[in-house]
This record gives sequence, structure tokens and C-alpha cells, in this order.
Amino acid sequence: MKMIVGLGNIGAKYAQTRHNVGFMIVDEIAAKLNLDFKTSKFEAEVASGFVNGEKLLLVKPSTYMNDSGRAVGPLMTYYQIDPADLLVVHDDLDLPLGKVRLKQKGSAGGHNGIKSILSHVGDQHFKRVKVGIDHPTKMSVVDYVLGKFTPAQQTLFNDAKLTAVAAIEAWLANDDFAAVMNQYN
Repeated sequence: MKMIVGLGNIGAKYAQTRHNVGFMIVDEIAAKLNLDFKTSKFEAEVASGFVNGEKLLLVKPSTYMNDSGRAVGPLMTYYQIDPADLLVVHDDLDLPLGKVRLKQKGSAGGHNGIKSILSHVGDQHFKRVKVGIDHPTKMSVVDYVLGKFTPAQQTLFNDAKLTAVAAIEAWLANDDFAAVMNQYN
């Protein structure tokens, strides 16, 4: 069983903001697989189905970004998911807008959602798909990440979203994340 978690903040106020790229990408995967999200008892919206004969959970924590681990940890325990079968999709201020970077493990790199998952999972050996949103130049980081893409930025993000979805689909198809990293990084 594999679990793909998209990070973001719940509510219409945060929809389509830079900080919600994880939600947007997981939504795209759900649409392609014709899966519907349902509210779960684990403080998350969860969609489930099968890909290549293996069960897949798509997860959007409803705990807000900084407490994402509060949903992810219990889901992993309940479904007995190994950290190696967890993939987290999130925004990254340190990557240029539109750049996608895959990682097999690592620290939080300053990302509070990843910090929360690390503290609840207790293991850094889970996969990540990081989507660049760039760093703000003339506004606070909080205002920037909670803001929406400009039309020009939206075009770059749409391309990045397609790349991220293709990379995730490649991992689901062959279960060789190192090969997918070599192809997409």
C-alpha cells in the first residue's frame, strides 16, 4: 500500500494559494484516477483506490499545514504503512517557480508541514515531491505563501503540476523512485 499526501491549508480562503500546491497536485491525481475524497476520522480527506493492483491512499490533512503530521502519523499507523511507501507533495520557497525536485529522504528544510510529519512519523525516510514557488522579494513570506499565483506564475505552476503528476505516476507504475528521480530531477 502506498500513501500520497498533499500538503496545504483547508478552507476556501486558502484554495489555489501557493502554500496549497500539494493539495492541487493530489487533486489532479485523484481526478485522473477517478477517485473521490471523503472526510476520515483521521483529520484528513482521503481518497482510495487501486493502481497496478496495489492499494493507494491520497490524503489531504485537514489540520492546517503546520500540524499535518497529526493526520499523517495516525493514518500510517492504522494502515500499517511503512515510511518508504509514503510520498509527500509540498511547496518549496527555495526552488524557482515551476521547478520540481524529488527527494527520497531528508530533513524538513524549514518547511513546517514536513517538520510536523517528521515528528509524528519519527522517520525521515519518506519520499517528497517539492514544487518550487520561489521566494518573495517585496512581501513577507507568510503573505507570499498564502497569496495566489499571478497569471504569469500560474502558467509556470501549471507546467510544474503536470511534471509532478507525471513523476508520481511513474513511481506508481514502476516503484523505482531512484529511477524516477534520475528522470525528473
